[in-house]
Amino acid sequence: MDAPSFLATRLDRGAVPLAVGDLIALIALLTVGTLNHQTVEFLTANPLYLPGVYAPFLIAWVAIAPLVGAYSAGAVETAKSSVPLVVRSWIPAAVVGLALRAFVFRGGAELTFAAVMLVLGSLALGGWRALYFRLR
Repeated sequence: MDAPSFLATRLDRGAVPLAVGDLIALIALLTVGTLNHQTVEFLTANPLYLPGVYAPFLIAWVAIAPLVGAYSAGAVETAKSSVPLVVRSWIPAAVVGLALRAFVFRGGAELTFAAVMLVLGSLALGGWRALYFRLR
C-alpha cells in the first residue's frame, strides 16, 4: 500500500470553503489598500493595475499555504486550529509575495508596506476564518 504524498496530507476537501474565503479576504485587503493610494478613475483607466497588485501575493499564497497546512485536516476542525494555521501560512507567503512584488512585478517592498501586509493580512485571514467557524 502506497503512503500518501506530502501534499495529499496537506490538503483536505473540506477546506474548499476556507480556500475560497481566503482568496476573497486577500483580494479585498489588496483592493482596499490600493484604493487608499489610487483613485477609482485611475483604476478604471488602467484595468490591469489591480491584477498586477494581486498577482504576487496570490501566487505566493497558492504556492505556500498548502505546504504550511492552511488547508490540512486540522484547518477544517475548529477556529482554534484554523486561525493559527492561516497566520503561520500567511507570514511566509507574504514574504514571498513581497519578494515577487519587488523583483518580478511592479511595486516595491518597503519596510512599512511589508509590516502593513504582515499585520493586516494576518488580521484579514484570521478574522475571516474566525467568522467562518462562528457562523458555520
